Amino acid sequence: MELGTFGAVMGFAAQLVVQSADFYATASAATKNATLESLLQSLAQDARKDVATMEQTRRENVTEMILEPIAGLVREDYAIGLQPPGADAEIVQTGLRLEERDQKFFRDASARVPLPEVARVFRKTAQRKEQNISRLRALAAAVG
Repeated sequence: MELGTFGAVMGFAAQLVVQSADFYATASAATKNATLESLLQSLAQDARKDVATMEQTRRENVTEMILEPIAGLVREDYAIGLQPPGADAEIVQTGLRLEERDQKFFRDASARVPLPEVARVFRKTAQRKEQNISRLRALAAAVG
């Protein structure tokens, strides 16, 4: 299904980061690895901040853009199946998939949303996702 309006894009952006926050919170409770637990808690906190940012951005720009058409963003392009947290290596791999998915969405959306302030928020979010990907990749080697 195409995310054809600003409202749909912002709602979907919030859904993505909520899904990430929920996974990280659940996974941090499931691991016995202190380093991984700390990283997951940090990622959950970052994702919760992203949720607040998406909601604030939507509220601040709703009057200008709610019905503005946006083309080229399809919900299914960003769908990933999530399993309950398993072994530490699986948790890290799922975290990588989430961060890569989120980064791709925010990069794609920043190029398609015609409001410069919203595009800037999306670009900054994508940059933070790149940092999270690096942190997870560094830990991936340690957990196997």
